[in-house]
Amino acid sequence: MRVPRLVGRRAELEQVVGALSRGPATVLVEGEAGVGKSRLLQEALGAPAVRARGPLVAVCPPFEEALTLGPVVDAVRQSRTGPAGLELTALAGALRPLFPEWAQALPPAPEPLHDAGAARHRLFRALAELLDRLGTEILVVEDVHWADDATLGFLLFMAARRPRRISLVVTYRPEETAAGSPLLRLSARPAVGAGHVRICLAPLTVEGTAALVSSMLDDEHVSDAFARFLHRRTEGLPLAVEESVRLLRDRSDLVRARGEWVRRTLEDIQVPPTIRDAVLERFARLDPDVQEVLRAAAVLTEPADDRLVARVGGIPGPRATAALAAAVRGGVLAEDASGQLRFRHVLAARAVYDDIPAGRRRALHLAAGHALEDATPAPLARLAHHFRAGGDTARWCRYAERAGDLALASGDHRTAVAMVHGVLDAGALPAADVVRLCGKFPVFAFSGHRGRTDLVRTLRTLLDDTTLDTAERGLVRQQLGRMLLHVGQYDAGAAELERAVAELADRPLEAATAMSALSRLSGASCPVAVHRRWLERVTELARTVLPAEHRLTFLVERVTALLEMGDPAGWEAAREIPGAPTAARDVLDVTRAVLNIGDAAMRWGHHGEARRRLTAGRDAAEAHGHLRLRDMAATTLVHLDWHASAWDGLAERAAALAAIDEEPLIQLDTCLVTGLLAAARGAHDTAADSLARVADEARRRGILDMSLESAAGLARVRLAQDRLDEALALTEEGMRLVVRKGVWLAATEIAPARTEALVAAGRGAEAARLTAAFARGAHGSVAPATRASLATCRAVVAQVRQPPSRAAAAWADAARAWEALPRPYAVLLARAAQARCLAAAGRRDAATALTETARAGLRELGATYAVSRLAALTGHEASPSGPGGPVRGPRGYGDQLSPRELEAVRHMLNGLTNPEIARALYRSPKTIAAQLKSAMRKHGVTSRTALAVSALRAGITPAEPAGDARTGA
Repeated sequence: MRVPRLVGRRAELEQVVGALSRGPATVLVEGEAGVGKSRLLQEALGAPAVRARGPLVAVCPPFEEALTLGPVVDAVRQSRTGPAGLELTALAGALRPLFPEWAQALPPAPEPLHDAGAARHRLFRALAELLDRLGTEILVVEDVHWADDATLGFLLFMAARRPRRISLVVTYRPEETAAGSPLLRLSARPAVGAGHVRICLAPLTVEGTAALVSSMLDDEHVSDAFARFLHRRTEGLPLAVEESVRLLRDRSDLVRARGEWVRRTLEDIQVPPTIRDAVLERFARLDPDVQEVLRAAAVLTEPADDRLVARVGGIPGPRATAALAAAVRGGVLAEDASGQLRFRHVLAARAVYDDIPAGRRRALHLAAGHALEDATPAPLARLAHHFRAGGDTARWCRYAERAGDLALASGDHRTAVAMVHGVLDAGALPAADVVRLCGKFPVFAFSGHRGRTDLVRTLRTLLDDTTLDTAERGLVRQQLGRMLLHVGQYDAGAAELERAVAELADRPLEAATAMSALSRLSGASCPVAVHRRWLERVTELARTVLPAEHRLTFLVERVTALLEMGDPAGWEAAREIPGAPTAARDVLDVTRAVLNIGDAAMRWGHHGEARRRLTAGRDAAEAHGHLRLRDMAATTLVHLDWHASAWDGLAERAAALAAIDEEPLIQLDTCLVTGLLAAARGAHDTAADSLARVADEARRRGILDMSLESAAGLARVRLAQDRLDEALALTEEGMRLVVRKGVWLAATEIAPARTEALVAAGRGAEAARLTAAFARGAHGSVAPATRASLATCRAVVAQVRQPPSRAAAAWADAARAWEALPRPYAVLLARAAQARCLAAAGRRDAATALTETARAGLRELGATYAVSRLAALTGHEASPSGPGGPVRGPRGYGDQLSPRELEAVRHMLNGLTNPEIARALYRSPKTIAAQLKSAMRKHGVTSRTALAVSALRAGITPAEPAGDARTGA
């Protein structure tokens, strides 16, 4: 019985071959297990035009323990014994951790990078250069649903590379691809400048099933009844068809009659319900030696030579050779050109593996581990996998830690954390080893770890280990506390860190690290005075106890914390930070300082200073390979450009940064800017979705400034949507947080939004009290943004508590305050409000001129919502004009309120009923009702509350009291 031909896939094969023959392309082949993805690729790669382009084939194993870029590295290793003659650049020194056996022939290792993103990017560039030098034009990666994160990242890197040199081909099972997998980005977005083919393989038809069976039976005809029967039982899955036919042959259930293959008796033949059943029934009929080598191959999982399979299975040489030959002849195993043996399909391997008795399976894993210990280089992930499955904890932990070290050196923090988590979770390590492992990995690496909840539980369990001494327990607790802070569990994290400080009394550097984390302005419940006490403690410790080489790190932390608190002492302390690093170890701290101070300058309102520092920090981060810091600087510059109203291309820049993997803070900040832009342009539903997501996540993570800015933006959207109750709830929570923390710099965005919501709800007195509290809290503040925010709050309150002329003056003060930063959008909104107050005060000419200026500026920015509101309120867009100015006809008001309607609305803003307004204006209640209804239509609302909100946002002020309209006195 022959190996079946590829049938029913002609169109798909032509697509793949065509794409790979024409030039750089991305080819994605998806389908369920057993549908024939690998078989299709085997045929495509055999085509002369494709074979000539030197395809390199990598396969991702189904190991829980993955080695960084393991599939690609193994494929390169099998195709090349060393780098001699490749003329690699100095960049290739980064490949030393992956190819230790090539170390003597590779360039020297580059300086280590503390930035994981930079280290990973450098590694990707080095591996891409190696593939280029090898002449690889096609990289094939099979079973990508099992790929490690670094391999997925490398595929995305190669797809985005410019110029594109290498075609990518990947196979995967969509049902086993995680919802957030980077693979979805590769499959969803065609790369610019390259071909893109996506093939979804479906099961065979009845005709395809008949053709497949016929190809196995010397191309002789298969009866239609048999083909339909087999298709019905296997659903046309090629692997299930093949295994069923082989089993039927072994049972002698297939016979030839009248020149065609048929079933012996339709009613008597039983086709196993699953592929597993078919494989195991065939397996049970094999010779015992064949069974044993198949068990060994199933345990090894990856391709292996005959000697390794024989050694693991414990079968002597000649017997093993015969058994392996029988397995290949029977179509169970396949042998590639290099003599490596593997199961023809992973489902068959899995069926055999699962059927091995537990004791025998452990013994085979141990045999595999011992055999692989002799390999050079040591396959660390495979060794960890086999010794873990074999129950040898000591060897598993040793190799897992070495694999984690390699991943860490390569910038693959996720793999490193997964390795250390597994080791820690085993609970079988001495206390000293536990502490060493906990301290080895950067805390931010844990936040992206998929099992972080389990890891928290593991660390908590370790703290109960009675063999840990006080300092060791403090080190574990410090890592747990910092991890909890990083993932947003501030109260729990702070509690652990406070206990760690006490336990680390004899370890001042580690204690200072915990204190520094506690000094930062995170979480909702802790007032600024508590943060300041921790800051004073760590400052004193750094000054008097810590070695000089660590003091810069804590100085940067001090400056950052003071500026977050709104303390001007932060600017004085910042002068102590050197403008350029004086030693290599200072590069990261100095770069971080420049970026942190730049971010603070933006929030204080020193926009020129912010741009200078952020630009310099971005360039320094790029020059020194700190790519994560570079991207964070670029993100803060995007945020600064929102405030500076430099909106051209801003949405596109934000989207590009948001696409960076594994950077939740960058994604949140860019989502915030995207939401604010959408709100300014009137896309309120889109804005609300973005801003609500940022507000929720920033609040969960304890990011004070981001949570308040997003809440303020969302509240203004809700006001525009006439959802006053939601705006009130959002701003009440935000201002409560400001008051609890005692940091009035943080009120810059939320306080004006809260004041607007209160005034819209008719709670002007409460808005005035809030503004007074803001003034007291911000007394003496030198932050321009705080002063402008307070001026805005005062102007909003003046609209309902002062005559229109004084309200106009208040808005003029707010506009000048925003001009000092500058924030042009805020300036224009303030000028528009000033114009409306001038109009209410009877200064029509001044109001008209100022309105035209504001409208022109807003239109130039693209602030279409504000422009439309101005048009609706003034009737500007409805007024035809000519060279000599407006063409005037009979007096009409269009969408603008008439003077009588405006009077009715202004009295309504005082909370009067229709009869009370009628008495005040000497009109009938029926007339008042009609005028208010007309005003609602012009404002596009349907209720008195919504009309009040819209009118106040348009700058319409309440009428000045003239006696008591309620009583007529």
